[in-house]
Amino acid sequence: MRQLPLVIPVGRESVATFDNFQPAHNEAVLAHLKSLATPGSGQGVPVFLWGPPGSGKTHLLRALAFEHQALGGKVGWFDALEPVPWPDDASRSLLVFDNCDRYDDAQQQAAFALFIEATQRKVPVAAAAQAPPVDLPLRDDLRTRLGWGPVFAVRPLSEAEARAALRREADRRGILLSDEVMHHLLTRFERDLKSLVSLIERLDAYALAEKRGVTVPLLRQMLAEPPP
Repeated sequence: MRQLPLVIPVGRESVATFDNFQPAHNEAVLAHLKSLATPGSGQGVPVFLWGPPGSGKTHLLRALAFEHQALGGKVGWFDALEPVPWPDDASRSLLVFDNCDRYDDAQQQAAFALFIEATQRKVPVAAAAQAPPVDLPLRDDLRTRLGWGPVFAVRPLSEAEARAALRREADRRGILLSDEVMHHLLTRFERDLKSLVSLIERLDAYALAEKRGVTVPLLRQMLAEPPP
């Protein structure tokens, strides 16, 4: 387990917040998570997000954790890459379980124990996976508890929504992203917004290093070279 930092040190990647999430058809889950951000407001009822890779599940969980900590709460963040033991901490006011469909047996046992403690203390739990709770390859007692509260399917962006999100990210970075470059990105790469934004970040740095504008030839040149 780790305490999620207020500023997530992931290179030049912006901190995941509710404001920089492209809601598209996910307004209901966004509104629900915002209502849980204030410490003490969750009443111990879990919320579960599911959807394909790149749909924004982890972004939403990070946004919830960021807002919760900014308001004085303490977050316990657990994912499949975090080895056990996962010790309990009575000072935590929010638990987050990400990628829980990938938990091994020991992680499932630890998550179940933490879930029980959280329920007794009325600490809210937010979790995410690629499938709804009923279809998760987890032990029955954990799967049942993950699906006890609201369950939201997080829908990936359509092409138009992905275009709008990329345009907003490019504008935030001061990148002039032509329609030709945008079309190239959306037709030749997976419409996984996280991957596309990472590609924009890399392209921005590459253009600065080359002292050239962002064009399709520059994008092709960058992709022909090994990543730094």
